[in-house]
Amino acid sequence: MLKRTMLAVALTLGAALTAHADPYVFDKAHSYVGFTIRHMTISRVNGAFNDYDGQIDYDPKEMSKSSVEITIKTASVDTRNSGRDDDLKRDGFFFVDSFPTITFKSTKVTPKDSTKFEITGDLTIRGITKPVTLQAEKLGQITDPRGGTKLGFTATTTINRLDFGVGNSSALPGGGLMLGRDVDISLEVEAGTPRPPENKTN
Repeated sequence: MLKRTMLAVALTLGAALTAHADPYVFDKAHSYVGFTIRHMTISRVNGAFNDYDGQIDYDPKEMSKSSVEITIKTASVDTRNSGRDDDLKRDGFFFVDSFPTITFKSTKVTPKDSTKFEITGDLTIRGITKPVTLQAEKLGQITDPRGGTKLGFTATTTINRLDFGVGNSSALPGGGLMLGRDVDISLEVEAGTPRPPENKTN
């Protein structure tokens, strides 16, 4: 009886391990993590983070079991203006010396249709964690020339930067803020699994 029980447990565990696929790792050469903010109420300034890591556990049969994690290096902020980038790295904004990373970890994935879904998770900036929801879409899936699987996703959300202690709320003489409170965040992600091992013959 004991042997039969142990065999059943082993088979169940083996099936679970077999069903769990490798995570899809962000391909940073073909991905983008960016943001947009209003400047002096009249224009929009774009920026990006150039150094980040992310992975997706994707279950196409049951999307709600999927998950995503992202870690962004704050010192990699890039707005195509070195002086502005230096300001963003200082205490008043990202304070990169004390808070070197921004992280996002999903807590729930809610399918909307076959390609669109919501990703709810915990976003941490400057040590402050708040729940956010991204509107996401699967753009496609292929087998690449090397035999690996590639997925493409896009996702967006909007946060209030003051909720995370980023920047101040300096007012303009004519009304409005020097920098808008709302920051639009966008991700364009290409992610892949390791390619299958090559068959070698002796």
